[in-house]
Order: sequence, then structure tokens, then C-alpha cells
Amino acid sequence: MSSPTTTGFPRDRMTVAFYGSFVVWGWLLYSFNPSVPLLADELGISDAQAGLHGTAMAAGGILAAFLTPRIVRSHGRRSAILVACGLIAVGASGLVMAPSLAWSLPAMVVLALGGNIAISAAQAGVALRHGSKASAALTEGNGIGSSVGLVGPLTVGVCVAIGWGWRPAVAVTVVLALVSAIIVSRIPVGGAMTPPHVPDATAARVVPARTTVPGWCFLATMVAAIAMEFATTYWATGLVLERTGAGPGIAAATTAGLVAGMSVIRFVVGPLSLRVAPVMLLAVAFVVAIGGWAILWTATTPPVAIAGLFVAGLGYGAQYPLSVALLLATAPGRADATQARATLAGGLAIGVAPFALGALSDAVGTHRAFLVVPVVALLGATAAVLGGRAARRSAIPAVELETGVAADR
Repeated sequence: MSSPTTTGFPRDRMTVAFYGSFVVWGWLLYSFNPSVPLLADELGISDAQAGLHGTAMAAGGILAAFLTPRIVRSHGRRSAILVACGLIAVGASGLVMAPSLAWSLPAMVVLALGGNIAISAAQAGVALRHGSKASAALTEGNGIGSSVGLVGPLTVGVCVAIGWGWRPAVAVTVVLALVSAIIVSRIPVGGAMTPPHVPDATAARVVPARTTVPGWCFLATMVAAIAMEFATTYWATGLVLERTGAGPGIAAATTAGLVAGMSVIRFVVGPLSLRVAPVMLLAVAFVVAIGGWAILWTATTPPVAIAGLFVAGLGYGAQYPLSVALLLATAPGRADATQARATLAGGLAIGVAPFALGALSDAVGTHRAFLVVPVVALLGATAAVLGGRAARRSAIPAVELETGVAADR
């Protein structure tokens, strides 16, 4: 185990086990999402119909929002993650074998149900395990997931280039889910790996009756972050195809630029969030994302598009983990319940954003449709600033505002 004095927080076996969920979900997102335009061509469907996979993913996320706290309470956190890994394996297998939209959409629901249960249970577990340093741990976990996911679009590009199509790359998700399940099964129950019938925090803590104003603000930043990420990973391939004349394999591989930027910034922002207020980092991240979008939107060659996606990734990568850490900080004693609310809101964002951008793309073209991205980023930055101001006026202790998670009391 690494020394907290040199790394900021301990990375023990339990932390590594929780990180496995980020790895599995990261690979799935960044291998399948860039494949959506290729799937649309393969199945002969419109962009809006292909965007329904985002709606199916949202349906799975919404189901997970209601089920995860109940499964964690009744069966324990370890069992919840193991069940989730099984659902991921089944759903991913169905997705890669699907011959039509009627098969791929239900498979995506099952896959997203498992993925969101795994992420929800793992993120709350990381927050409980690391307390006041959870902003760093959550950001690092997401960074590891996106780093592994970085190989996803590259793998899709290679598979397409050699004639295998996108499916073998996405099928790797099944293997990763099984490996993650094995690692989690070896972690003893106790502590943040909560046993059945144990609430997600001590009974002595005051349980908020409703979401606070800062909570709503950070929920909004999280929704903006998810909407931007999914809209971009779903349709950046189409934008590159439309604007640069690149082939399908190269266009799909350019998404690796976004994931690379996300991965790099997460390993920087994690430790930085222990020294600089996460609210400030979050607001800056939305501004950086707008700069990356501007480069991407004006690109006419694949290298410039990759550069734009990388810069955008520097913004995107910090937005989600910081939003989650700050959101959890607003509700001490209710990590799983608050995470469930976040999963529900995220599911709705996933359902709306890719489909809406796909439908808009059908109507006005992908290039014009991408004008909605900076608008969402501006809304996210505004919500971050308002959330920070509201939090400073609230009863959240200073240490939680500075570190982005509720400290152990």
C-alpha cells in the first residue's frame, strides 16, 4: 500500500477493487460510443435511430438509480458489484451479437443497468473509503478508467481497418467485467465494502431531508458534463467524417484524442484538488472544454480534429469526477442515496443528449448540430460558480468545500 504522505491517499486492495468498475465502464464507453456511426451504417439506420442506444443506456441508468441503493442495503456492496459485472457481461455479449436494432437496444439496457450499478456502488464506496480525500480518489479512478478506455477507439479503428468491424473491440468488455468480478470477490466485507443492511454512513450523522441548493447546482454540472461527453463521443466520429474526409477507421480512432485528454487531466486534477478548491477547478474545466470544441468545430483535417478533441478532453475529464465529489459533499451520511440521484440524472442526460444531437444532425448536419456543445458548457460553468457561492453560505464545513467530499465525523 502506498504511503498517504507521498500519494495523498492510500491505494489499498479495496480501492483497486473499486477502480475495476471504472476500467470496465471506461472501455465500454470509449469503444462503443465512437462505433455508433459505424453501427448506423452497418444496420442501415438513421443517426437518430442510432442515438436510441443512448436512450437505452439511459433506461438502464434510471433502473440502476432505483435498484442500486436497495441492492447495496439488502445484499451488500460487494454483491451489488458482482451482480453488476454479470449484467455487463450478458449485455455486452448481446450487443456485439445483435443483428438488428431490435436486438441491440435491449442488450444496451441490460449492459447499462449493470454498468451503472457498478459505477454507483464503486463511487460511493470510494467516497466512504477515502473521506475528505475522495475528490482525489474519485478523479484518479475515473482517470484509470479513461486511460484504459483510451485503447478502445484505437482498437475500433484497427479492427475496422483490417475488416473485422467494431464488434471485436466492444467484446473486450466481457473479459474485463469477468476479471473485475474476480478481484472484487476476493475483498472481504467490511468498512467501505459495506455488508448487508448497513446504511452508507453512521446513524449519528444528520441525514438531509432534501437536496440543498449547492447540491442542485453540482447535480446540474454533472448533467452538463455527461451530456457533453456522450454527445461528443457518440457523434465526433460523424463530425470528422463530414468535415475532414477521413475514412471510417481513422474517424473512429480520432476519439482517442478526447479520451487521452480526459485521462491526462484526471491524474493532474486529482492531486491538485487537495490544494485548490474543486469548485474553481470545475468552472475552469468547462471553459477549457469550450476552447477544445472551437478547435474541433473548425478542423478540416484529422490531426487538427484530434488536437481539438484532446483539448476538449482536458476540460471534460475534470468535470464529471469533480461534480460527483462536490455533490456527495453536500449530503453527508447519504452517499449511496445521493449517488443514486446522480445516476438518475445522469441517465436522463445520456438518454437525451446523444439522441437530440443525432436528430439535430439529421436535420441540419453534424457540424451545425455541434453548436449546442458550447451552450451546455456555458450552463455548466454557470452552475459551478453558483454552486460554489451557495456552498460558502451553507452549513457544509470548510474542509468539505475545499476537498470536495464530506469528511468523516
